Amino acid sequence: MSLRRPQLTLVKSSRKPSRSLAKGITAGLIGGLAATAARTLAQRAYPPVPRNQRELPPPEPASRALTPRKKVTDSRALNWGIGAAAGAAYGAVAEYYPQATAKDGASFGMALGALSQDGALTAIGLVPSSETTREKTSVMTSFIIFGVVTETVRRIVRKLL
Repeated sequence: MSLRRPQLTLVKSSRKPSRSLAKGITAGLIGGLAATAARTLAQRAYPPVPRNQRELPPPEPASRALTPRKKVTDSRALNWGIGAAAGAAYGAVAEYYPQATAKDGASFGMALGALSQDGALTAIGLVPSSETTREKTSVMTSFIIFGVVTETVRRIVRKLL
């Protein structure tokens, strides 16, 4: 009597993947946090102003407290919060509009960079406008990295959920 192994055949499923807003937001949020870490590292590797050309700010008198706007713009929590929120929004959009993931997230990063650096955040004074070519390329490079990492992590996490 011979024992035969069963033959396995791969059959493509005609079923569409299920869409879930909660899973999309969760995957995007995790992707946004990972991308914020990657963007922070990218800014350290390619800073807007070379390390040897940085000017030290003039010392402030001890009696002057930081203004609320200064506290907000210097807050690392702001960067992490915006990164998480942007990732969550991206995850929600990608769940129902897959074309948003074009170019593996690079277009998302470029759009986010253009909106934040040259748009609303600059208009209300939370982010200074980039002036030199190095500043512009450093900022845009870090946002492209943000977009690609967000999409890569979002895709992996979404498959696991």
